Amino acid sequence: MKKKITLKDIATTFNVSIATVSKALNDSYDISTATKQKIQDYAKKHQYKPNVTALNLLNKKTKTIGVIIPNIMNSFFAKAFVGIENMASQNGYHLVSCISNESYEKEVKTIDLLKYGDLDGLIISLAEETQVKQNFTHLQNTINEGIPIVMFDRVTDRIACDKIVVNDLESAYAATSHLLKSGCQRVALISVIDNLSVGKLRVEGYKKAIADYNMPVEEHLIVRIGNHEDFDAILKITLSDEAIDGLICLEENAAVNALRIVKQMGYNIPEDMSIICFTNGKLLQHLSPSISAISQHGKHIGETAVKILIDRIENSSQDKPFMTKMVKTSLIPRESTRPIQLK
Repeated sequence: MKKKITLKDIATTFNVSIATVSKALNDSYDISTATKQKIQDYAKKHQYKPNVTALNLLNKKTKTIGVIIPNIMNSFFAKAFVGIENMASQNGYHLVSCISNESYEKEVKTIDLLKYGDLDGLIISLAEETQVKQNFTHLQNTINEGIPIVMFDRVTDRIACDKIVVNDLESAYAATSHLLKSGCQRVALISVIDNLSVGKLRVEGYKKAIADYNMPVEEHLIVRIGNHEDFDAILKITLSDEAIDGLICLEENAAVNALRIVKQMGYNIPEDMSIICFTNGKLLQHLSPSISAISQHGKHIGETAVKILIDRIENSSQDKPFMTKMVKTSLIPRESTRPIQLK
């Protein structure tokens, strides 16, 4: 196998220092044009490639970003990861990606493992158990060790770092208002994410919209379903109240299951029952009927997270205040909701 040529080999060939070779290859004005040309031609002829790892270590940067997401099956997180990967690659950064599977313990262990690899920064959306336990010591320790963190979607105010969120309260308000404007009289909310900060904010937005339309907030229409509960049975009991004519599902899979159950129960969609949900995955537009959705722009959020983190990494000497960036959502009406009734 042909030996890979190094800076030292080139320096020996021309009887100059390694620093001179490095400057010549970087087209420095400190080196004469003739010497530069000879060294550059030789390097090209012998297919010299710089040792990126060595250069990064010299600059005290590994160009490595850790990414922890709670659930890869959720289309929002899948889109966010695509955005993270695209933007990191464009900027010459490598990713070490992990899934916490909503586990606090796995999140803690994963961060410890990532830190052994000379991490430059971390992008994370908190696991469900982490938000339940409200224990963020592992994150604060990471920041104390000089590793910047960007949180997205699921965040906590108890850690000072850069954050990217969507306005979940405003988005749920818009979704509820859309159903009411389309003629729905009693709208139920289905939540399988009640332990999460985003779930609580969406419930607040729903309640605010109901109240602003001078309607009573009926707590029994806010259906909270845990991971180990029978979704089908609970939803069928809820829909036994035939006055309910609208559903807001706070998560995509819940909407898909709700559509199946509503059709089984003989409701016509959207005439008898309208459905709208959070997270605009590709599946929703291919269902029959297609489901109206709130798009959280996951890819854009992922790209923005990387931009903010890289700026924090590469300008670490600047004592900039942390930012919380709010990303606006979009409501995408489809077949599962009636058109807005204009007054």
